[in-house]
Amino acid sequence: MNRSVTVVGAGLAGCEAAWQCARHGATVTLYEMKPLKKSPAHKSDLFCELVCSNSLRAEGLQNAIGLLKEELLRMGSLVMEAAVATRVPAGGALAVDRDAFAAYVTEKIRNHPNITVVEQEISTLDFDEPTVIAAGPLASEPLAEEIVKQFGEGLSFFDAAAPIVTAESIDMSKAYLASRYDKGTPDYINCPMNEEEYDAFYKALISAETAHLHGFENNKVFEGCMPVEVMASRGYETLLFGPLKPVGLMNPHTGKLPKAVVQLRKDNAASSLYNIVGFQTHLTWGEQRRVFGMIPGLEQAEFVRYGVMHRNTFLNSPQILTPTYRVRNRENLYFAGQITGVEGYIESASSGFVAGLNAVLGDTAEFPRETAIGALAHYVSDPSVTEFQPMNVNFGLLPVLEGKIKKKERKGLLSARALNTLTDYCNEKNIPITLPAEEETEICG
Repeated sequence: MNRSVTVVGAGLAGCEAAWQCARHGATVTLYEMKPLKKSPAHKSDLFCELVCSNSLRAEGLQNAIGLLKEELLRMGSLVMEAAVATRVPAGGALAVDRDAFAAYVTEKIRNHPNITVVEQEISTLDFDEPTVIAAGPLASEPLAEEIVKQFGEGLSFFDAAAPIVTAESIDMSKAYLASRYDKGTPDYINCPMNEEEYDAFYKALISAETAHLHGFENNKVFEGCMPVEVMASRGYETLLFGPLKPVGLMNPHTGKLPKAVVQLRKDNAASSLYNIVGFQTHLTWGEQRRVFGMIPGLEQAEFVRYGVMHRNTFLNSPQILTPTYRVRNRENLYFAGQITGVEGYIESASSGFVAGLNAVLGDTAEFPRETAIGALAHYVSDPSVTEFQPMNVNFGLLPVLEGKIKKKERKGLLSARALNTLTDYCNEKNIPITLPAEEETEICG
């Protein structure tokens, strides 16, 4: 295909969009302001930098995010290819070595013959060729101002990242390796608390000093990245039913079930770094050291990154975008990534996949609602939504199944329908798709 496409931003959505355009024969110019300029949340010069967790969440077709990953993997997603290549053990989740993941994507993008990377900050939306704006929720001020100028004031919320500690600084005489219910391999380090220890930790957490959030009035946070201290303020037992839930994590040191358990997940393939699961926070760094140091096993923990919060901004997409992520009144302008209101790494990659595919194919690929990719695209573009908020993919976005379905069978049947629908749709549209050999008969019938 002899077509030129511009992509702005080399995050997950931008790299996915650029890759899909390039693999379909387009000539791609990818603009990225790093390393000349970085947002407050970015530290690396690499593309596809994961600024929050290194987890891409659950695997398996009993989860909507697992279904979304499977759909993207079958259609040749670069982000999913990189994730599989750089994964680290994480029980029933897909987690990656964040540096290896970013390096993998960067190498692929920079060495593709159809992609030219231009290290330049962009402040305009006016390009002659099809364009995907994937500058992220932390787009630079000049570009953000241009977006606001053309589409009105966006909505904003704060997103949070959890602290990372070194493995060698964790006291394993108090902590232990296990996965909940012994599911999969014992990939998590677990720090148990008895009732007295949890009481002290809880009181310290809810009274700790928080950092001032500059330039934001109402401190609105996305539920999926709720700071641990905000969650704790909702009640004494909130954490016990959330990230500190002890169920399925018997303490081998005592033979008893703890009152609470703090889990740590591998952050790199070398197993030298662990992030504290569910501990997104905007406590001051000094308070993080003091309060999190009360967790058994973390008294002498070495923090290589403290938890941080950053401002995310997203469009009022239902009034602006179509299900192909195209701007309604602009023939060749697309948005992708968290700025559209999709929430999560894989969701961002999904939006980039759809936007890039349509930029190169001429806006002809509107994925069916029965697929996870299509359900998410239709959610962010549904003009009937009046109070739009960021959304992770979930089975509630897919059309309900007809007939009487047993609850325990529902998710599996939704996934089976989605994959069958995706296969039929891709074959109809001549979009490349690959089925696992052992599933070809089952899925295709």
